[in-house]
Amino acid sequence: MDLKLGGFHHLTAITANAPANLAFYTKVLGLRLVKKTVNQDDTSAYHLFYGDGAASAGSDITFFDWPVGAARRGTHSVVRTGFRVDGDSLGWWRDHLRGKGVATGDVVEVGGRPTLTFEDPEGQRLALVANGAPAERHPWEKSIVPVEHQILGLGQITMSVPDLTQTEAVLTRVMNMKKVREYPVSAISNNLVHVFEMGNGGPEAELHVAVEPDQPTAREGAGGVHHVAFRTPDYEGLKAWTDRVRGFRVPSSGEVERYYFRSLYFREPNGVLFEIATDIPGFTADEPLATLGEHLSLPPFLEGRRASIEANLQPLETAE
Repeated sequence: MDLKLGGFHHLTAITANAPANLAFYTKVLGLRLVKKTVNQDDTSAYHLFYGDGAASAGSDITFFDWPVGAARRGTHSVVRTGFRVDGDSLGWWRDHLRGKGVATGDVVEVGGRPTLTFEDPEGQRLALVANGAPAERHPWEKSIVPVEHQILGLGQITMSVPDLTQTEAVLTRVMNMKKVREYPVSAISNNLVHVFEMGNGGPEAELHVAVEPDQPTAREGAGGVHHVAFRTPDYEGLKAWTDRVRGFRVPSSGEVERYYFRSLYFREPNGVLFEIATDIPGFTADEPLATLGEHLSLPPFLEGRRASIEANLQPLETAE
């Protein structure tokens, strides 16, 4: 099997304020809450998934709701999450975000693509990037964002490491990525961002790795990223990746059943947590597409504990 990752599957971050998080990602970014469930390893915490109208793999940013302090920014971490939009929508987004009280810069070129950077209320670093080529579109009819400007899915994701050598070896030799270009971290820095491409490329399939030996080590918390997940289409593909990771003697979780997808977890050499997840069966495994995210969903192995789980969760209401 010629193993290739299909791009990003999802990115999971951390919030300490689930109601405000829900309000921002649905009422400011216009994403759809496609699954309201719990962290399967900590059922006292919500796990919220936001995506496009069809809950497509590759469109999701997800959050664990944990009562933690703010993350400390630094290296050994994912430092910015991109979303793809049509290039001519970036001006609309700049004005929309500013109208909602979100600070943004101007639209500038970052790594070869027009980009608009901003943060959510907890300091989660985000960006809107021009998609470039025409993209498949799965709009959400109830979004506050007009169809032509809606987020298409995840874009390039940037992580920071103090040294590239071992990380590059894992990305290219184990994960079959290809290094395609590099660019400066900033106009005043000698540090470089190295771009690694998956599959057919494009912003949805580019991992940008900033080499920043002068930065402190990040600390996990609200406004930070927990892990980034990459796509494989099915269980056969995941088994092949599991065997490949094991063959390179990279410690891993082995296959983990998450019900909505099946996953493999491992850390790259600088400590960033990676996941490879299947596109199947998807979020309609237990809910119809029309009503995704409207009720608390639990995988079958947690269903018998529903009453106690619901009793321990705080009300999740959208702030206006």
